[in-house]
Amino acid sequence: MKCPVCRTPTEWKDNHWRPFCSERCQLTDLGTWATGGYRIPGPPLTVDQEVPTDEDPDTSRTGSITPDN
Repeated sequence: MKCPVCRTPTEWKDNHWRPFCSERCQLTDLGTWATGGYRIPGPPLTVDQEVPTDEDPDTSRTGSITPDN
């Protein structure tokens, strides 16, 4: 098997860092994840977008409808 970071052939059995060949490659991969280096291409999502729901806003928190007087 090859290390996914440096492509060096590595043994799977008794390898503390598997599937990586070394601690260095393991930390390099972790750093790539932490900085957003692995991501799915596409338009960025925004947090402020409204999510459509079928719930009545008056019942979403209390479970009962407040009367209109």
